[in-house]
Amino acid sequence: MNLPYQNAYILSLLASVALAGCTSTPSSGPSERDITSQATIRVSAAPTKGHKRVANVDYALVDITSAVLANVATAVNASLQGSFGGGRGGAPSLPLGVGDVVRVSVFESQAGGLFIPADAGARSGNFVNLPDQTIDRNGTISVPYAGRVQAAGRSVDAVQADLENALANRAIEPQVVITKVSSISAQAAVLGDVKEPAKIELTEAGDRILDVLSRAGGLSTPGEETYVTLQRRGRSATILYNHLINTPSENIFVAPGDTVIVDRERRTYLAFGASGENGRFDFEESNLTMGEALGKAGGLLDGRANPSQVLLYRVVSKEFLRSLGADVSRYPRDQVPVIFRANLRDPSSFFLIQKFPMQDKDILYITNADSVEVIKFLDILNSVTSTASGVSSDVVNTRDAGKAL
Repeated sequence: MNLPYQNAYILSLLASVALAGCTSTPSSGPSERDITSQATIRVSAAPTKGHKRVANVDYALVDITSAVLANVATAVNASLQGSFGGGRGGAPSLPLGVGDVVRVSVFESQAGGLFIPADAGARSGNFVNLPDQTIDRNGTISVPYAGRVQAAGRSVDAVQADLENALANRAIEPQVVITKVSSISAQAAVLGDVKEPAKIELTEAGDRILDVLSRAGGLSTPGEETYVTLQRRGRSATILYNHLINTPSENIFVAPGDTVIVDRERRTYLAFGASGENGRFDFEESNLTMGEALGKAGGLLDGRANPSQVLLYRVVSKEFLRSLGADVSRYPRDQVPVIFRANLRDPSSFFLIQKFPMQDKDILYITNADSVEVIKFLDILNSVTSTASGVSSDVVNTRDAGKAL
């Protein structure tokens, strides 16, 4: 092979590589061409005539600054108090309900009345205790000479007053006292990762979330990875246990019929790109900042990473973006995908990422520096050039050997 032909051959190979572009360089995953060509079905966001291409997912890009840091802490935790109220004021009232067992005591001012016999001098008091009874499905109780009285959904005082009025023409100045023997209707269920799951009977003094958890034996899991969910009348809200104990306003009153679910959830985050290690990492039994999460993943690779493009993927509420002054009118849903970006070429950013809180299921991605892509491409060019040169040398050697024969 003569030299001009050899050079032309090498140039044609280099041109083929150049036309292939970056998709021919080594990577940690499939290329866009591979994904597109091998798909069985394509639901494409490609532009149509007269329309611009739109993103598959509309996301927001937020640079991590001191202003963002001041707002992000309030966006980390959900709120029980905000969802249900009940943090201030008195305890919720506990009316009588179906299934409650009550004891009715009737007092008369003197012996010889309807309930107190004439020989009451031998008795220890001028009252009589009627047999315990359960409020029936119709919500009523029955008292002799008073008939059936509606009890469910009413206060003890109101039912006592009705019974006194009903007995006024028969008994001697009757006074009625109703005592709750058991209150099935005023219970809350505590389930999940507690030592003694049970139905807790609420008291008139009021029971808060931590009160019922304590009566269920407390947690059986680390508080850092435990979530508390309150379900009430078809609604629910979840809060991290540590946030609950550190924020008194979140320790709201429990209401009859509530269900409190305690659940341990393994908190993890993913790290990809130019970090020391890629994969899934546990928070373990601590809270992490973005700086600590980068450290657990081995930091940034000195020979690959672009320090100005350290990205964190997370879904946040529109309210959080609105607090930053962003226009969120284009987002139809309450949750918005956001990419937080830290520029670690700026020395002050290290202070920010050391305070930026990580959340469960966050994704860290460290991009490659532009120079890395150039080096990849040059490596391929060098490989192609070396191969072409080797082939031409082999051809020359073979030709000379043939002449010698």
